[in-house]
Amino acid sequence: MIRLLVAATVGFGLFLASCNTLSKEECVAADWRVIGESDGAAGYEPQQRFAAHAKSCERVKIVPDQSIWFQGYQAGLVRYCTPLSGLARGQSGGGYANVCPPETASGFLRGFNLGAKQHGLQERFNAMQNDYSSKETEIDELSDKLRDAKDEERSALRRRIEDLEDDMHDIRRDQRDVQDDLDRVNEDVEWFQRNPSAELPAPGY
Repeated sequence: MIRLLVAATVGFGLFLASCNTLSKEECVAADWRVIGESDGAAGYEPQQRFAAHAKSCERVKIVPDQSIWFQGYQAGLVRYCTPLSGLARGQSGGGYANVCPPETASGFLRGFNLGAKQHGLQERFNAMQNDYSSKETEIDELSDKLRDAKDEERSALRRRIEDLEDDMHDIRRDQRDVQDDLDRVNEDVEWFQRNPSAELPAPGY
């Protein structure tokens, strides 16, 4: 899990470096406390985020007020570092920049890890469904070819169709297993939403 969080944090930083965080007009009219609070509530890594603001505002020769910004950031972080916020972040497939203080990090991560598990299983299920649909489409195309195929081509086409049908059977079997796991996680999510401050009754999240 630590490796996953490190990778998510690195990806988060690369994204921030890819674009201006504020327009020129926003730099001129900036209320740095409000901006900081918004950044904290979104869970941005503070040093990278503030540095990105400073770089954006260089274009109009404005230096952000780091002290005021950080006061707002800390206020926003209080809203971000909650178990339900962590759940929503994990469900969205977003990363975590390791910004929550120790007293709130454990609750946030319980939600985050559960939401990430749900998201991962749903993504896996969807990928299987897409694979199944793709093979189904290929079978339809091969069946059309089979009607007009020459005798020497028919055996190869039939073998390919049989292989695809076997693959689809395997996908459906694996999909049932993933759906069972997803159903259990969905139940845990519903329980967690009603009891965000309590430990999950089943271990492992």
